[in-house]
Amino acid sequence: MQIIENSKIKEKLYIEKLSNGLTIMVLPKKTRKKYVIWSANFGSIDNKFYVSEESELTVLPDGIAHYLEHKLFEQKNGKNSLDVLTSMGVDANAYTTNDHTAFLFECTDNFDNALDEFMNYVQNPYFTDENVDKERGIIEQEIMMYDDDPSWSLYINALKCMYKDNEINIDVAGTKQTIAEINKEKLYKIYDSFYRPENMVMVLAGDFEPERILEKIKSKITLNPNKNDIKRVYSKEQEDIVQGYIKKEMDISMPCILIGYKVNDIKENKIREHIAIEILGNLLFGKTSK
Repeated sequence: MQIIENSKIKEKLYIEKLSNGLTIMVLPKKTRKKYVIWSANFGSIDNKFYVSEESELTVLPDGIAHYLEHKLFEQKNGKNSLDVLTSMGVDANAYTTNDHTAFLFECTDNFDNALDEFMNYVQNPYFTDENVDKERGIIEQEIMMYDDDPSWSLYINALKCMYKDNEINIDVAGTKQTIAEINKEKLYKIYDSFYRPENMVMVLAGDFEPERILEKIKSKITLNPNKNDIKRVYSKEQEDIVQGYIKKEMDISMPCILIGYKVNDIKENKIREHIAIEILGNLLFGKTSK
């Protein structure tokens, strides 16, 4: 087990990589609440890949990572795990980004029962033609909701200005047309390809004894490593921006602006670069700036 200690804030992070490849991080904190997040290295940009035993390139419909996130809650017993966790008084959720998908919960009580339900649904997908079709209308409504959101429109248009071929241009939720192509076979394929322990990280924070909670997690892990190698394929992006400006008319009370800055190929110190750009952005466009 690796231990990282920060003497300034007097905290220790316990890290263990299990024999099946899953990385677990435990941050003991003297709080009543307990937090758990379980993330897979698979997001909206991962839409093309090769599987070692297959010769053809697998091309996925846009929005499938987000679709899978929604469907994992539905279980074979007919229950929705999100509803089960909520009935315990547990605050549970999930989200999908460009590069990862995460499932999480926090609670003060019923932690053991919540952990059982949590680890069960993430590790046991249940997809049928019927339940996959049922989700389509729900996600279509979500797509329409985002289309009407000025902040989201700003963000998407800024990406279109900067990137020509980069997969970051793919809307995380996809479109009505692309999600129509999603079926249970495609969902199972990406689950089997990417929801493998060596491609996942679990982080826990709360009043835990690291060794004890690690043993509990180990006893509940049923995922096995992927026997096949996965090679992701990404488009090569040009260095220049695509265009300098997009304007969209929407029904808002005050005009909004978003400025994008295209950074090409940061090989090291990505966190430092990110923080530097964030500081610069706040200096120029923060609430206290001119």
